Amino acid sequence: MRTDQDRAGEFDTFVAARWSVLLHLARLLVGGDRHRAEDLVQESLVKLWFVWPKVAQDAPEAYVRKVMVRAAARSGRRRWWGERPVEQLPEVAVVGDVSADVAERSRLESALAQLSPRQRVAVVLRYYQDLPEGQVAEALGCPVGTARSHAARGVARLRQILADVIEPVL
Repeated sequence: MRTDQDRAGEFDTFVAARWSVLLHLARLLVGGDRHRAEDLVQESLVKLWFVWPKVAQDAPEAYVRKVMVRAAARSGRRRWWGERPVEQLPEVAVVGDVSADVAERSRLESALAQLSPRQRVAVVLRYYQDLPEGQVAEALGCPVGTARSHAARGVARLRQILADVIEPVL
C-alpha cells in the first residue's frame, strides 16, 4: 500500500520533470506573459494535487493540460482589473501617527489581558466582534443577563485600568 509520502514524492517528481514543458504550454496559452503562465501552471498543479491518487497512474499530464486549457479560456473571457503594473508606485498618504495607534492598541490589549477570562470574552465578542447579547451568551454558555453583566463589568474594569494611564486632556 502506498503512503501519502510516496504519493507526494511521485507528485514532486512529476512536477520537476514536466515543469518546463507545462510552463512553455502555459506561455503559449496566455499570450507570452511569463507571470500569468506561472500562475496558470501553479493553479493547475494545485488542482492536480487534489486528484493525484486517481490520475497518477493514468495520464497526469493530460489532466493538467486540460485544466490549463480550460483555465486559460476562462481567463480570456473575463477582464480582470485588480492589479496593473506601473512604472512608479503611487504615494501612500500616512494619516496620523502610526506609532501612537500601535501604542494605543498595545495598551488596550494589555488592559484586556487583566480582565477575567469570561469578562474578556464577553467584551471582545460584544464590542470588538459586534455580536448581539444573545450570541455572546450562547458562546459563554450562560443566560443573556449574565453575559450582559460580564460585558458591563469588563467595560467598567477596562475604564478603571485605562484611566490610571490616561492623562486628562485640557
